Amino acid sequence: MCAKSPEQQPLGIKSWSEDDRPREKLLSKGYLALSNAELIAILLGSGTRNESAVEVAKRLLDQADNNLNKLGKFNPKRLSEPKGIGQAKAVTVAAALELGRRRKNTEHTKPQIKESNQVHEYMAPYFADLTHEHFYVLLLDRANKVIRSENISKGGVSGTVVDPKMVFKQAIDNLASSVIVCHNHPSGNKKPSEEDKRLTRRLQEGAEYLDLRVLDHLIITDDKDNGYLSFADEGLM
Repeated sequence: MCAKSPEQQPLGIKSWSEDDRPREKLLSKGYLALSNAELIAILLGSGTRNESAVEVAKRLLDQADNNLNKLGKFNPKRLSEPKGIGQAKAVTVAAALELGRRRKNTEHTKPQIKESNQVHEYMAPYFADLTHEHFYVLLLDRANKVIRSENISKGGVSGTVVDPKMVFKQAIDNLASSVIVCHNHPSGNKKPSEEDKRLTRRLQEGAEYLDLRVLDHLIITDDKDNGYLSFADEGLM
C-alpha cells in the first residue's frame, strides 16, 4: 500500500499551533471557553494538510449559517460535504448532535399541565431539528400531570399518517385520563390543514367511548418566539 504524500496527510493535533488545540483548552479552561468550531474540531480530530480541524469546523458551520439548530438538521451526507470531513467524521458529528437532542428530551420534569404554553415548552425539544412531520401523544393523569409522551408516527415533509387506535392504545396501556396530541410543521406554517381538523374530531369522538378526554392539539414549528398553534386556544376543539 502506498503511503500518503505530505500533501495528503491530515494535520494532526500535535502539529497545530497552541491556539488550535481545543482539547487542551477544554481541559485547562473548561468547555465554556471553547467556541462552537472548537468543540466540533474535537469531534473531527484532524484537519487537512492546509487547514486545522478548527478551520474545517468553521467551514462546516458556515454552511449552516453558524446556526447549530440548522446544523442539527444536516444528515451525514450533508455533513461530509466540506473538504476534510469524510464519512467517519460526519457520522461522529451526527452522533454528537443526536446525543444533544436526546439529552434535551430526557431533562424534562413532569409538570401539571394547565396551559398550552406548558405543553409547548415540554414538547418542543422532541421536534427540534426535525425535517419531517412527527406525531406525538402526551399522556396525562387525573390531575393533568404528565405521565409520558409517545411518538405515534413519522411521515414526510408535508404530512404523516396517524391511526387513532394507536393514540388510544397508548392512553389505555398507561392508564391515562386525558391526552394532548402534537405534531410539527417543518415548513414553519402553523395553520392547521383540513386533515388536521378531521383527525382532531375523530380523536375527540373516539375518546368519548373510552372515558378519555382530548384536551388539545398543538402544531409546533421551529419559530422560537411564536412557535405553536393550540387548537384549544383557537376554539377549534
